[in-house]
Amino acid sequence: MSAQDSAAFGSSCVVRSLGDGTFTADLRQEWCIDTHPHGGFLLALLAKAALDVVRETGEPAIDPLVVSAEFLRPPAIGPVLLRTDIRKVGRRATVVAVTMEQRGRSCVEGRVTAGRLPARAPDWHDAPPAPVEPPAGAVPLGGDDDGEGVFHLARGCEVRIDPATAGYLSGRTGDPPRLRLWVRPRHGVVDPYFALLAGDINPPVVLNLGRTGWAPTAQLTALVRARPAPGWLRLHVESRSVHEAGSTPTPSSSTPRTASSAKPANWPWPPPPGSSPHELGCLT
Repeated sequence: MSAQDSAAFGSSCVVRSLGDGTFTADLRQEWCIDTHPHGGFLLALLAKAALDVVRETGEPAIDPLVVSAEFLRPPAIGPVLLRTDIRKVGRRATVVAVTMEQRGRSCVEGRVTAGRLPARAPDWHDAPPAPVEPPAGAVPLGGDDDGEGVFHLARGCEVRIDPATAGYLSGRTGDPPRLRLWVRPRHGVVDPYFALLAGDINPPVVLNLGRTGWAPTAQLTALVRARPAPGWLRLHVESRSVHEAGSTPTPSSSTPRTASSAKPANWPWPPPPGSSPHELGCLT
C-alpha cells in the first residue's frame, strides 16, 4: 500500500470478513493521535463491520444512522478482531452489536442502528450558521500534511479551526467552551463513515477555559442525519456544562445535507508554551 493509500480514509477504514460474522481490521498510525487510535475512526470501523455482516445475509445496502460505543480500554496500533451479532433486521431499522477485540481482550463495545438516510434536505434544523468553506484566517489543525507531530490524522484529512472561537490559540482564557471547525478528507469523498470520524475530531473545548490534562473518552454516540454533501463538513462543538472533574462537550458536524453528533471527545493536550497556532497538534 502506498503512502497516499495508507493515509486515505476510504483505504484505511476497511474490514475483512472471516465468513462467520467476525472481521479483521488494521489500526494504522495515520489514524492515530500520537500512538492512540482515534475514537472516531474506531466508531467508523464498528459501523463498517455491522453493515458488512448485514450485507452478507443478502439484505439491501443500508447506511449507519446511530453508532454508540463504550471504550473499555485503548487498542494499540495493529490488527484487531471485530465480532458482530445481528440483533434485529427491520424495514426501517436494523440493529447490530459489535465488539472490537485485541489480543483476546475487549477494547470497544458498540451498537449500530442502520437504515436508509433521507435523500432530501431536512424540513427544519437548528444547526448554527457557518460559511460553506473555512475563512481565510482559519488555523490548520496539525499544520501541514506531513503528520510528523502527534496529530497524525493531518495526513489523511484537513481540519481548520475558526480562531474567533478558539481564544486558547492566542493564550486567552475565559472564552465560552465552544469551537467552530471545518474538516474534509485529503483523498476521496466525504461519506457517512467519514462523518462519524469528524464528530470526534475537535480539540477539547475546555481549552478555552484554560483547562488541560488527560480526559479519555469513555462513551461516544454519533447520529448521522443525512448523507454528507461534497466538500467541507462544518462542525460546531460546545460544552453545556463544565465541572471540576472534567467536561461534557456535545460536538456536532453538519453540511447543508448532513449532521452528526457525538459526546464526549476529550484530548489530553496542553498547548506547548510559545507555540505558533500553525504548529499546534492535538491529542484525543
